[in-house]
Amino acid sequence: MTHRVGYAPGVYDLFHIGHLNILRHAKSQCDYLVAGVVSDEMAEQAKGTAPVIPLTERLEIVRSVRFVDAAFVETVPDKLVTWQQVRFDVLFKGDDWRGTSKGDKLERDFATVGVEVIYFPYTVHTSSTLLRKALDGLANSA
Repeated sequence: MTHRVGYAPGVYDLFHIGHLNILRHAKSQCDYLVAGVVSDEMAEQAKGTAPVIPLTERLEIVRSVRFVDAAFVETVPDKLVTWQQVRFDVLFKGDDWRGTSKGDKLERDFATVGVEVIYFPYTVHTSSTLLRKALDGLANSA
C-alpha cells in the first residue's frame, strides 16, 4: 500500500470557505496533507499586495484545520524546489490555473518527477481579494 502525500499551496489570507473547501477536497485525495503557506514576501510578489493576516497567524490557522497534517512555509516561487523539500506525490491547485500558461508549466515541470496536478473548483463567490475589497469599502465609508 502506498502512502500518498498531497500538497496544497496558498496564501490562505483572510481564511474563508474557499480555503476550507480546497483543504477538505485535497485531504480526500491523499493520506497525508501538507498545506504550503506562502510567505508574506512571496504573496506580495505574486499578487502585488501584502497579506492582511501575518504569516505566523496564517500558519497557525491553517495548521489548526483538521484536514491538514502539516503546514510548510513556502519561501521560493519554484514549486519544484518546494517539492525537493516536502516530497509530495500530488499537488492541488484551484481550477483557475487549469489551461493557463502557469498551469501548463506546472503540469510539465511536475510530470518530470512523477507528481500529479489535481485542480479543484475555484470558489468564485468568495475569495480573499473580494473580502479585501469589501473591507476596504467599509473602511473608506467609516
